[in-house]
Amino acid sequence: MTRIREISYRPRGRFFNKATGAHPAPFIGGDGVYRDQAPFITCPDARRLDIRATITNPYGETYVRRFEQRQSIDVLALVDLSGSMRYGTITSKLALASEFCLCLAFSATRIGDRFTLIGCDHRIRADAFFPPARSRSTAINAAQRIKTLPCYGENAMGLLTAARILGTRRKMVFLISDFRLPFDFLAQLFDALSQHDLVPVVLLDPAEDEFPKWGLIEAADLENRRRRLIVMRPALRRRWIEKNAQWRKALWQLSGRYGRAPVVIRGSVDPHELSRHLMAG
Repeated sequence: MTRIREISYRPRGRFFNKATGAHPAPFIGGDGVYRDQAPFITCPDARRLDIRATITNPYGETYVRRFEQRQSIDVLALVDLSGSMRYGTITSKLALASEFCLCLAFSATRIGDRFTLIGCDHRIRADAFFPPARSRSTAINAAQRIKTLPCYGENAMGLLTAARILGTRRKMVFLISDFRLPFDFLAQLFDALSQHDLVPVVLLDPAEDEFPKWGLIEAADLENRRRRLIVMRPALRRRWIEKNAQWRKALWQLSGRYGRAPVVIRGSVDPHELSRHLMAG
C-alpha cells in the first residue's frame, strides 16, 4: 500500500464538542493553551493564580491565568455517486474522490476527529454509508471502498436527503462532486448544509477545459447513457468555453454565500495545495 498523504484543515465558526482534540474550543478552562489573564473575582480558580501579575498590579487585584480548551470535531465526506463521476481521461472523478477521502480520513483520525462518509446518487447508498468513527483503519477502509463502487445514478438527489438528516450538531462537511448539477438543486443543498462548515470540493478533469477548434467529438451523458457525435468548430468551441466560465462563476457565487470558496481538484490530488487552501479558510 502506498503511503497516505496528510492534509491540514482549519474549521471555521463555533463547534461544541466535549471530546478533547486539536481545535480551539469556544469555552475557557483550567488546562489547554494559554489565552489571557483575568481578575480572580470573575474567574475564581485558585489553582491558576498568576503570581507575577498579582504582585505587579498597582491596584492589588489578584489575577489568574485562563486557558483555551481544545476539542475534536466531526468531519463528514458527502460524496456524489451519480453517473457523471465515472468520467475521467487520466483517472475517474470517483477515483479522485476516493483519494481525497483517503487523505481526509487519515488526517482527521490522526488528530482525534471523527470521520464519517456518506455516498449518494438518487438515494443514500447503503454500500457507501459509514457512521462516525475515530478508528483510523475503519475510516481508511471506508475511503478506499468508494473507488470500487458502481456509479450509474441519473441524479444526486440523495445528497439533499443526507443533508437534511445530519442532525443539529455542527460538522465540517466536505461536499465532493463535479457539481454538474442543476443550480436550483445546488441552492437547496447548500441551504440545507448552511448550519455546518461547508467545504465544496470540485472534481475536474483537464479535458473539460480543452476543446479542439475542429474535429469530431463523441459526447456521452453518463447519467442517462446517451451518446452524440458532435462536429466541433470554432463558434461551438467558443460557446462551450463561455458556458464553462458561466458555470464556474455561478458556482463560486453560490459558495460565497455560505462562506467558503470551492476547493478544486483537477486531475490529481495535491495535498500541499489542498492544505494551503483549507488552512486559509
